[in-house]
Amino acid sequence: MLDVPGLACTVIGKSSREAPADRVLRETLRGQKNLTRDEGFLVSRMVFAYYRWLGWLKQAEPLSEQIRRAQDLAERFASQPKSLSDEELVERSIPLWVKNEMEVTPALARALQSEPRLWLRARQGQGRALATSLGDTQIFGQGSLSDILEYRGIEDLFRTTRFQAGEFELQDISSQAVSLACDPKPGETWWDACAGEGGKTLHLSELMENKGLIWATDRAAWRLQKLKQRAARARMFNYRTALWNGGPKLPTKTKFDGVLVDAPCSGTGTWGRNPHARWTTTPQDVQELGELQKQLLENASAALKPGGKLVYAVCALTSFETLAVVEAFDKQFSQFERLLLSNPLDPASMPSATIWLRPQQFAGNGMFIAARVKK
Repeated sequence: MLDVPGLACTVIGKSSREAPADRVLRETLRGQKNLTRDEGFLVSRMVFAYYRWLGWLKQAEPLSEQIRRAQDLAERFASQPKSLSDEELVERSIPLWVKNEMEVTPALARALQSEPRLWLRARQGQGRALATSLGDTQIFGQGSLSDILEYRGIEDLFRTTRFQAGEFELQDISSQAVSLACDPKPGETWWDACAGEGGKTLHLSELMENKGLIWATDRAAWRLQKLKQRAARARMFNYRTALWNGGPKLPTKTKFDGVLVDAPCSGTGTWGRNPHARWTTTPQDVQELGELQKQLLENASAALKPGGKLVYAVCALTSFETLAVVEAFDKQFSQFERLLLSNPLDPASMPSATIWLRPQQFAGNGMFIAARVKK
């Protein structure tokens, strides 16, 4: 019988700033013969509970005891959330330095300590049918928002025929909001400048009805290869890929109707889903990434045609990676003006120059979105 707590201890022992826990977890589980799905699930829960409740644990105790304590806290919080005070949660859920970089409210702390939701994006207009066929699925909203689904079941969705047929993607609700805020039109030409493995590229293509053209770039070839695999499964064809290191030499001379800069960031908005990163991210990371974000935005903006839309997004909530970046851009580039956006997840909201999607609002990642238009 597999020693589940022992395996969790192994993962935590190997995890570090250079070796993130989620990666170590995947590699460790992959190397286990005869591992059942339930056992893998238990190991994962133990590892993430440990990092989520690390601020409450005594490091002098044996690691196995710390893991048990973290599980007890997780179960207590799930069943009796008010048993932990607001003050305690704000004080212990994240490192002290974070309070100098962003507002940490009790509501945010409670959201970070909650189990993350599993969000799906259905093909346009297919959300209700997909929710019915999958079962244990909650529809987020009305109209176009009915294609945003929360899955509450236990089935391995990657193994389903519907996933293999490209009927849906696993994509956080805040990530979906970014593409909705871009609002690309069929026939337009867009550039997803920091495309990664292509989650937002696929969504942009879906919104464009597979018409027009999307350039998807990244500095890592392996990520673009993943994008190509996902695009084939989703039957997405209106795209091209190219390597781009973020410098002033652009990957194409094409002028775009829209450019999305979903920039590398500290990921503070994802700390509910990735609790290990809370304890490995540093203030220096935030400062360095803020400077990188300014460079990416500056260089990518040169690819816009007059009247083109520049959308900046980060899954971070620190001021240096959000407002400071767009304020610096505004000071440097007078040929751009602010574009007011409505929060795509809240149709009743008033248009604003910035959109903040906080974990406590929609139970997704934290996200910052701002847009500019070239005069």
